[in-house]
Amino acid sequence: MRIGNMIKWVSGLFVLSLAVSMCLHQAHSEDAAMILGKKVFLELSEPQCALCHTLADAGSTGPVGPVLDELKPTADRIRTAVTKGIGPMPANTILTREQVEAVALYVSTVSGAK
Repeated sequence: MRIGNMIKWVSGLFVLSLAVSMCLHQAHSEDAAMILGKKVFLELSEPQCALCHTLADAGSTGPVGPVLDELKPTADRIRTAVTKGIGPMPANTILTREQVEAVALYVSTVSGAK
Protein backbone atom coordinates (compact mmCIF):
# COMPACT_ATOMS: atom_id res chain seq x y z
CA MET A 1 0.00 0.00 0.00
CA ARG A 2 1.39 3.41 -0.90
CA ILE A 3 1.96 5.98 1.86
CA GLY A 4 -0.65 8.39 0.38
CA ASN A 5 -3.29 5.66 0.27
CA MET A 6 -2.37 4.55 3.79
CA ILE A 7 -2.81 8.10 5.11
CA LYS A 8 -6.21 8.39 3.41
CA TRP A 9 -7.28 5.03 4.84
CA VAL A 10 -6.15 5.92 8.38
CA SER A 11 -7.80 9.36 8.12
CA GLY A 12 -11.06 7.76 6.98
CA LEU A 13 -10.90 5.26 9.81
CA PHE A 14 -10.34 8.08 12.30
CA VAL A 15 -13.32 10.07 10.98
CA LEU A 16 -15.52 6.96 11.09
CA SER A 17 -14.52 6.12 14.67
CA LEU A 18 -15.12 9.73 15.73
CA ALA A 19 -18.60 9.67 14.18
CA VAL A 20 -19.47 6.38 15.91
CA SER A 21 -18.20 7.74 19.22
CA MET A 22 -20.32 10.88 18.88
CA CYS A 23 -23.43 8.81 18.08
CA LEU A 24 -22.88 6.60 21.13
CA HIS A 25 -22.36 9.63 23.35
CA GLN A 26 -25.56 11.25 22.07
CA ALA A 27 -27.54 8.03 22.61
CA HIS A 28 -26.16 7.72 26.15
CA SER A 29 -27.03 11.37 26.88
CA GLU A 30 -30.58 10.91 25.61
CA ASP A 31 -31.00 7.73 27.70
CA ALA A 32 -29.80 9.60 30.80
CA ALA A 33 -32.20 12.48 30.05
CA MET A 34 -35.11 10.04 29.68
CA ILE A 35 -34.30 8.47 33.06
CA LEU A 36 -34.06 11.90 34.68
CA GLY A 37 -37.27 13.03 32.94
CA LYS A 38 -39.23 10.11 34.36
CA LYS A 39 -37.83 10.85 37.82
CA VAL A 40 -38.86 14.52 37.48
CA PHE A 41 -42.36 13.46 36.40
CA LEU A 42 -42.79 11.03 39.29
CA GLU A 43 -40.78 12.57 42.13
CA LEU A 44 -38.85 15.81 41.68
CA SER A 45 -41.41 18.34 40.48
CA GLU A 46 -43.48 20.16 43.04
CA PRO A 47 -46.27 19.19 42.89
CA GLN A 48 -45.43 15.91 41.18
CA CYS A 49 -46.68 15.76 37.59
CA ALA A 50 -48.07 12.27 38.25
CA LEU A 51 -50.50 13.57 40.87
CA CYS A 52 -52.51 15.35 38.19
CA HIS A 53 -51.60 13.76 34.86
CA THR A 54 -52.14 10.32 33.39
CA LEU A 55 -49.13 8.94 31.52
CA ALA A 56 -48.99 5.20 30.82
CA ASP A 57 -45.18 4.89 30.76
CA ALA A 58 -44.97 6.46 34.22
CA GLY A 59 -47.85 4.35 35.55
CA SER A 60 -49.68 7.50 36.63
CA THR A 61 -53.44 7.99 36.60
CA GLY A 62 -53.78 11.56 37.80
CA PRO A 63 -57.42 12.68 37.59
CA VAL A 64 -56.95 16.46 37.27
CA GLY A 65 -54.75 17.31 34.28
CA PRO A 66 -55.13 16.12 30.72
CA VAL A 67 -54.23 12.55 29.77
CA LEU A 68 -50.80 13.09 28.25
CA ASP A 69 -50.96 9.88 26.19
CA GLU A 70 -53.94 11.40 24.36
CA LEU A 71 -52.72 15.00 24.27
CA LYS A 72 -49.25 14.03 22.97
CA PRO A 73 -47.71 17.40 23.84
CA THR A 74 -44.53 18.50 22.09
CA ALA A 75 -41.36 19.17 24.08
CA ASP A 76 -41.84 22.93 23.49
CA ARG A 77 -45.37 22.83 24.88
CA ILE A 78 -44.20 20.90 27.94
CA ARG A 79 -41.32 23.31 28.55
CA THR A 80 -43.73 26.25 28.46
CA ALA A 81 -46.30 24.57 30.72
CA VAL A 82 -43.68 23.57 33.28
CA THR A 83 -41.86 26.91 33.40
CA LYS A 84 -44.78 29.34 32.98
CA GLY A 85 -47.75 27.30 34.09
CA ILE A 86 -50.88 26.75 32.03
CA GLY A 87 -54.52 26.86 33.12
CA PRO A 88 -54.70 25.67 36.73
CA MET A 89 -51.15 24.24 36.49
CA PRO A 90 -48.70 26.45 38.38
CA ALA A 91 -45.26 27.34 37.11
CA ASN A 92 -42.69 24.97 38.56
CA THR A 93 -39.97 27.08 40.14
CA ILE A 94 -37.87 24.38 41.78
CA LEU A 95 -36.70 22.48 38.70
CA THR A 96 -33.36 23.17 37.05
CA ARG A 97 -33.13 23.84 33.32
CA GLU A 98 -31.70 20.33 32.87
CA GLN A 99 -34.68 18.82 34.71
CA VAL A 100 -37.17 20.84 32.63
CA GLU A 101 -35.46 19.70 29.42
CA ALA A 102 -35.44 16.11 30.64
CA VAL A 103 -39.13 16.01 31.56
CA ALA A 104 -40.01 17.69 28.24
CA LEU A 105 -38.04 15.05 26.33
CA TYR A 106 -39.46 12.21 28.42
CA VAL A 107 -43.14 13.16 28.21
CA SER A 108 -43.04 14.12 24.53
CA THR A 109 -41.25 10.88 23.65
CA VAL A 110 -43.31 8.40 25.66
CA SER A 111 -46.62 10.05 24.78
CA GLY A 112 -45.83 9.70 21.09
CA ALA A 113 -45.37 13.37 20.19
CA LYS A 114 -41.74 12.99 19.17
